[in-house]
Amino acid sequence: MNGVESFATGPMWLGFIVFVLGMLALDMFALGGRQAHRVSPREALGWSLAWVSLALLFAGALWWYLDVNVGREFANQKGAEFLSGYLIEKALSVDNIFVFLMIFGYFAVPPEMQRRVLLYGVFGAIVMRAVMILLGAWLIAQFSWILYLFGAFLVFTGVKMLLFADKEADLGDNPLLRWLRNHLKISKDYDGEKFFTVQNGVKYFTPLMLVLLLIEISDLIFAVDSIPAIFAITKDPFIVFTSNMFAIMGLRALYFLLADSAERFHLLKYGLALVLLFVGVKMLAAYWFHIPVVWSLAVVGAILLVSIVLSLLLSRKSKEV
Repeated sequence: MNGVESFATGPMWLGFIVFVLGMLALDMFALGGRQAHRVSPREALGWSLAWVSLALLFAGALWWYLDVNVGREFANQKGAEFLSGYLIEKALSVDNIFVFLMIFGYFAVPPEMQRRVLLYGVFGAIVMRAVMILLGAWLIAQFSWILYLFGAFLVFTGVKMLLFADKEADLGDNPLLRWLRNHLKISKDYDGEKFFTVQNGVKYFTPLMLVLLLIEISDLIFAVDSIPAIFAITKDPFIVFTSNMFAIMGLRALYFLLADSAERFHLLKYGLALVLLFVGVKMLAAYWFHIPVVWSLAVVGAILLVSIVLSLLLSRKSKEV
């Protein structure tokens, strides 16, 4: 497949997939993933640090393997591609958190029930991302010009995010939610963590199923932005897949870490919009001007750092006033 060759061997793909499944099983069965409980900030911080550490360890192991077997220059290139892709995916996943907060708030989902919903949401997201990554790699191999289409789409999305960053979405007016309510039998109340319940011999979906469906659909929508963005950094399917998976697996922990303080990062949406604009312009200008991966990593990191610092400073000043 011209343009999407990967250094990764079959055993490397298989090993990473087994690792992902093993970590998710550990979360679900060994660390209380099946027990309803409210995730504390300390627990969320611990899991967030664990996922980031695992991603960095993977990057180091990947660099070492390529340095020994291929060469230092190739190892540096692929290491920078992974870190850039991971940073972009991690940053764009923050936008998911704002949507999750809106969905959980609208349906008044108790905090102790949110973890299980997000756990299943991660399962669905992993499957959807894998399919979309393979599809994207195939499209690029068959139609190299589609990268310019991806770039134009990212520029459009970035501009749209800038224009509507302050607009509050009204989930009650969402046509998809109205359609689901009109076509599914939904119970009025929750039944613990169950997605189905039986009332008077009739099987109903619980409101928790609506929450799960909306979260899965929202992640599908965000994937349409994030996957083209990482293809601007690298066309290697293995780098795209691994960086995506690490970002997705750490999404739940990041949500619980930021859930109570998301309003303090109100400028981050503007930073994410600028990231999409930068990546989109990079894709569109690739024919005339190549931006090294290390530069892309520096620009994306700087945009996110400035937006976070300014958000914290302005939120602190508003509290003092």
